[in-house]
Amino acid sequence: MSLRRRPLLHLALGLGLHSLAATAALAAGPAAAQGADAWPQRPVRVVVPAPAGSSLDVIVRLLGERLKERWGQPLVVENKPGAGGMLGMDVVAKAAPDGYTLGIGFNGPIAFAPFMYRKMPYQPARDLLPVVLTTSQPNVLAVPASVPAQTLPEFVAWAKQQAGKVSYASVGNGSSSHLAMELFRQTAGFEAVHVPYNGSPPAAASLAAGETQALMAVAPALLPLVQAGKVKFLAVTSAQRVDSLKALPTVAESGFAGFEALAWNGLFAPAGTPDAVVRRLETDVNALLKDPAVIESFHRQGLIPGGGSAAQFKAYIEAESAKWGAIIRRAQISID
Repeated sequence: MSLRRRPLLHLALGLGLHSLAATAALAAGPAAAQGADAWPQRPVRVVVPAPAGSSLDVIVRLLGERLKERWGQPLVVENKPGAGGMLGMDVVAKAAPDGYTLGIGFNGPIAFAPFMYRKMPYQPARDLLPVVLTTSQPNVLAVPASVPAQTLPEFVAWAKQQAGKVSYASVGNGSSSHLAMELFRQTAGFEAVHVPYNGSPPAAASLAAGETQALMAVAPALLPLVQAGKVKFLAVTSAQRVDSLKALPTVAESGFAGFEALAWNGLFAPAGTPDAVVRRLETDVNALLKDPAVIESFHRQGLIPGGGSAAQFKAYIEAESAKWGAIIRRAQISID
């Protein structure tokens, strides 16, 4: 080969490599350059691990209506109830990490399940990426109207006098209702037998009939029984009093300092979802959680709006996992 032809060959090779690089970049498309401005370019699927009409479903649909206006793309809600929420969260954990599949997770399949199940189809800390806390909701401690106690300290004193004959209902084994009451029982130091039910209606009915003597559950499910004079509230499990039940003291202010037990939920993405997409989600959802109309809608359902960064949500989940994991181990709670 002559020396005069080498520059032309180098130029041709250079142009060829440049062409190949450009072709590769085009082929990678949005996956390689998934910026906040580029996403979303098609509908976003949100998996709800609970039935249609549930509080999780309502939260997603309320936020989805407003996110559609911001994104120009709809949210497609896919209800996947089952296995205590794990069925739906497994779908999210195994989805492509491209920002087009999200899920709304809650205490059960995120913070409780790893301590109650020997085997899980996914690992929350490894396979799911926390994006933003959406809402939280306290339970209330309710007792039958026939129980003589009018305050929480009076109830504890009464329960201790029953010498282990007290039973408490929950809306399901391993639920927030179950674990919040177990935490309180351990904190207050009285004996009680756990009686799990399949949901709020039968648990509330057992309480109203006096078959069980206590129940921690969300207030809306119990309000009709309170209004009928069959059940009474003694305390709320949040750190501060809630707007919808201002007259009801917290467990903490009733003599059990530091007590807090909330049912919480938030948006999750598959691990590996681009940072730019997570930041966009974080920014847009936080803006909606400050919208007065959204806040009012949540308050009507007894929900406390969340918010904050993905890092803060991750840290909160880690703290909740440590707290409830210790309680589950002490109580020897196992689902399988």
